[in-house]
Amino acid sequence: MTAGEAAERLLGYRVDDVRPLSSGVYAVTTTDRHFMIKRSPGTSESAGLLWLSTHDDVAVPRVHGSDGEWLVTDFVPTGPPTTGAAEAFGRGLAALHLRGADTFGTAPPGGPVDATIGLAPLRNEPCDDWPTFYLRHRIEPYVRSCVDQGLMTVRQANVFDSVGEVLPQFCGRSEQPARLHGDLWNGNLLWGTDGQVWLIDPAAHGGHRETDLAMLRLFGTPLLGHVLGAYAEAAENAGSPLRAGWQGRTDVHQLFPLLVHAALFGSGYTTEALSTARRILAL
Repeated sequence: MTAGEAAERLLGYRVDDVRPLSSGVYAVTTTDRHFMIKRSPGTSESAGLLWLSTHDDVAVPRVHGSDGEWLVTDFVPTGPPTTGAAEAFGRGLAALHLRGADTFGTAPPGGPVDATIGLAPLRNEPCDDWPTFYLRHRIEPYVRSCVDQGLMTVRQANVFDSVGEVLPQFCGRSEQPARLHGDLWNGNLLWGTDGQVWLIDPAAHGGHRETDLAMLRLFGTPLLGHVLGAYAEAAENAGSPLRAGWQGRTDVHQLFPLLVHAALFGSGYTTEALSTARRILAL
């Protein structure tokens, strides 16, 4: 089935034009509307978008149809980043995180336990505490994958066991499960011409809010200081301030996406993940 055929079936009316945007992603035009359609196996992405959009804390494209193979959402026209959009996004992200989740590791309502993050598998399984969840489902699976692919030795992998032993010191008991985007790097932010920052391609789950903030810092986000400053102020005003020293724990939370990239793309990221793990042990 072509993208146009899939869009017509999911939208229920005729599509006039289909234009490729990237691999598996297309802009779709009808008589008076613009949509985006992409290949999206399973239900994790559509469930994540719906979960993140429940309270309108942040801008999230509306889901118009999903069948487990294709996903149709609003099309978001993009423009340059602005300070106002960055600060509004920071405040909205703080509110979104504080909506919470049932547990660490919980999937969005209707979302599967076995989901994906980019091209990698991602398991969302509830855990009673963040260190257990993070080690079991965000570190160990990708370390095993790297070892199985010959990207790191068993001896090198042992450093991540040591990281697991110190994880409890990085999560205060008062930290509650946050409603995370889960893959919040710059490529999954759209700076809309409407003055909003839109979130796309989530790997949503219940987790530690510092993980989303650390991912924003990993590959560079425009006006990040404005985003994080507005976030911290909003969290403080809501009575749930970030724990002191949160910026010094960035390595802890970046370890997960670095390991995902190592498992997918190889040696450069493997070296960076190992270096990050050693820095965590030195904290």
